[in-house]
Amino acid sequence: MGTETVRTQTADEAAGLRREQRGWYFYDWACSVYSTSVLTVFLGPYLTSVADRAADADGYVHPLGVPVRAGSFFAYSVSLSVIVAVVLMPLVGAAADRTGRKKPLLAAAAYTGAAATTGMFFLDGDRYLLGGVLLVVANAAQSVGMMLYNSYLPQIAPPEQRDAISSRGWAFGYAAGSLVLVANLVLYSAHDSFGLTETAAVRVCLASAGLWWGAFTLVPLRRLRDRHARVERATAPGLRQLVATVRDMRRHPLTLAFLLAYLVYNDGIQTVISQASIYGSEELGLGQSTLITAVLLVQVLAVAGALAMGRLARTYGAKRTILGSLVAWTVTLGAGYFLPAGAPVWFFVLASGIGLVLGGSQALSRSLFSHLVPPGKEAEYFSAYEMSDRGMSWLGPLLFGVTYQLTGSYRSAIISLVAFFVIGFVLLARVPVRRAIGEAGNPVPERI
Repeated sequence: MGTETVRTQTADEAAGLRREQRGWYFYDWACSVYSTSVLTVFLGPYLTSVADRAADADGYVHPLGVPVRAGSFFAYSVSLSVIVAVVLMPLVGAAADRTGRKKPLLAAAAYTGAAATTGMFFLDGDRYLLGGVLLVVANAAQSVGMMLYNSYLPQIAPPEQRDAISSRGWAFGYAAGSLVLVANLVLYSAHDSFGLTETAAVRVCLASAGLWWGAFTLVPLRRLRDRHARVERATAPGLRQLVATVRDMRRHPLTLAFLLAYLVYNDGIQTVISQASIYGSEELGLGQSTLITAVLLVQVLAVAGALAMGRLARTYGAKRTILGSLVAWTVTLGAGYFLPAGAPVWFFVLASGIGLVLGGSQALSRSLFSHLVPPGKEAEYFSAYEMSDRGMSWLGPLLFGVTYQLTGSYRSAIISLVAFFVIGFVLLARVPVRRAIGEAGNPVPERI
């Protein structure tokens, strides 16, 4: 009788976890459209064009009296959004772990970001400052939301399943990005048929990403559940909480070593994602339809790439698979420097290479880090992880923007990012992940 009761409870728990996992996938489905349609495709070139219209004769805009080259405004706005997120994420992460109430915080972050994105419909004329503010709010909100979302992974997935589940989550996100990009491509390419100007079509595409984000966030909010709170001191304000989190992480130096490697190479990945459309439009002279098609190609191949790299991790381990992807990123970025202007075919080849390694490198990094987080501190630790995730990195866009401002060349700006992949590879190769997992207090999977 007792044995049958235990088996029934175990089966119920397994069914409950599967339900949560399916709901968890849908947050990537909801918010990845923002990363794809807004951050990667439309907002960079569009906000740059808005800033160009507001620029003076020398090509500068003056937010708060500071002279900024119009071509660098988008990159600087992305960097500013990270500064805001750096203050918010440790505070929210510690509060989530302390209270155990992640869902209300996830809802607040998601709907703040969705509202700011929907508000981009009003970005018109020379309102570059409005665009910058909405970008900062949406990016910071997405950082907080993704931090909370990622922190669910070690709670809903056993250690041996995390690579596969993390990869499926990324695949869901890229599938949604592909679907919405097809609709965007139809609307943008045939805007006259819909009675819209080109500018209006872009604004509709931006706003629709916010509506999509808000609508599909309802699914994870219904299926995910809060866990027991961790009994601990009250949350410290803002930057003090960041210092407290880093101080705690110093007790797990190998976890910190992995996070440092991740912050470096993922900074490069996210900067390529967020700045690629500007490189294609401004340096290579490619049209908006070509850029949308290229990003759509990345999204489609990223679904297959994420799932394929998840399978490679079963054979070679997550760490080796990630290292291989960093080599591929370095080669791909180097090739991108030599792309001829006005040649969309070669841009599509480059997009294919990015797509095949993009999803897998991100998914496996997330699942590998989840093994290194001490139990009960998932959101707090993932707040540090999220600081460099999803196009929110500050150093990469800053380097990209400064390099362009100094040289006037987007080719120089794009090749400067190679350093992130080389340094990240060296740092990751030096991390003994099996020992790191054990020292964090977690079971060590058979293959990692």
